[in-house]
Amino acid sequence: MPYFDAASAAPLHPVAHQALLASLDEGWADPARLYREGRRARMLLDAAREAAAEAVGCRPDELVFTPSGTHAVHSGIAGTLAARRRVGRHLVTSAVEHSSVLQSAARQVADGGSASEVPVGREGAVDVAAFAQEVRADTALACLQSANHEVGTVQPVAEVAQQCREVGVPLLVDAAQSLGWGPVAGDWSLLTASAHKWGGPAGVGLLVVRKGVRYAPQGPADERESGRSPGFVNLPAIVAAAASLRAVRAEAREEAERLRALVDLIRTRVPELVPDVEVVGDAVRRLPHLVTFSCLYVDGESLLHALDGAGFSVSSGSSCTSSTLTPSHVLRAMGVLSEGNVRVSLPRGTAAPDVERFLEVLPGAVAGVRSALGAPEPAPPAPNDAAVSSVVVDALGKRCPIPVIELAKVIGSVPPGGTVTVLADDTAARLDIPAWCEMRGQEYVGEEQRERGTAYVVRRVG
Repeated sequence: MPYFDAASAAPLHPVAHQALLASLDEGWADPARLYREGRRARMLLDAAREAAAEAVGCRPDELVFTPSGTHAVHSGIAGTLAARRRVGRHLVTSAVEHSSVLQSAARQVADGGSASEVPVGREGAVDVAAFAQEVRADTALACLQSANHEVGTVQPVAEVAQQCREVGVPLLVDAAQSLGWGPVAGDWSLLTASAHKWGGPAGVGLLVVRKGVRYAPQGPADERESGRSPGFVNLPAIVAAAASLRAVRAEAREEAERLRALVDLIRTRVPELVPDVEVVGDAVRRLPHLVTFSCLYVDGESLLHALDGAGFSVSSGSSCTSSTLTPSHVLRAMGVLSEGNVRVSLPRGTAAPDVERFLEVLPGAVAGVRSALGAPEPAPPAPNDAAVSSVVVDALGKRCPIPVIELAKVIGSVPPGGTVTVLADDTAARLDIPAWCEMRGQEYVGEEQRERGTAYVVRRVG
């Protein structure tokens, strides 16, 4: 069964598996102790730190191991904000950061500070000048991911880091998705990452704080990991994480070229095989193994189940998931279609025949979901002098993609210049109806709040 969700968690690399088993026998003692077993454990920890630091491009004493990438993000942001409190209490992030960053920003605001979100373009990247404009005299920290976890777009980290450096503001880079493919360029100040994203074991994160960056660890003091990550380290997992990072980086160039070709095949073939599909994210400045596309008139959760039944494990940023029922904040910030969203992220070693079979299975899976939802049988085009020039569609209480399906069914019943008003209370409609208009060449007039839900007005063009 092909596993195509490496962006969530990559399969354990064989080197990680071997290192984990070996270090379970050698690395069980307390590395802070001076007896033989402790010294052996300390040597393993130091070697792992040096290997990880070499891969990151930092000094070993700048890097600490944390229980997860999320823990590293929370600690990095909290420690920097606390240390630079006299400068100000303002935090800058992009609108498409990982939830761990946005949660830290929300906490900063709740505690009396302030935060700014820099918008992104339709391909998911921030504008360097726009980011720089949000960095103020009272900005204590700025955050920018190296590459987006949902659409794969690579951010202009080096350029933003230079802008931040010129005004004396540290930049924290979340490198969880990209570190396995190479070091993060630029003069950044802090960096975080997570081992299970590159084929290491879960439960190991990295936090790098460059020398000269003001940083104050929060919470009770602890003698381990420079006081920045309290508690007894999971040494076998750390050793395996460092070993696998070194291994994947040695393979990165060749594997990136191979997977990029497979992803290019998906990007090209999906719109040819499946009608009404939008491939999202930057086609050039992107991670080599990840592609995301959205399908009109499709329930994302149903599509994922259909693909799972066909033997493919993929992910989704669709609004139609039982866990959230809200659109992906990344897709929302980009202003692209969210319904029927599929993220394919290929693990190392993915075989070309598996990708080809996915492309064979996908059209039938999409067609099956669309058929089950009744999507769409457009009404015959209305004559130019039709008496009814406006139609109201009541989609209140209906989840995506039903409001868009109902819109598609009736748009042909009004003459060119006529309007369709869709009444909906699903939050995804605010994103998906304008996206549908752009894909179908119709005019999105705007929205108006009603006592129940929102009225979205679409004018038929041609």
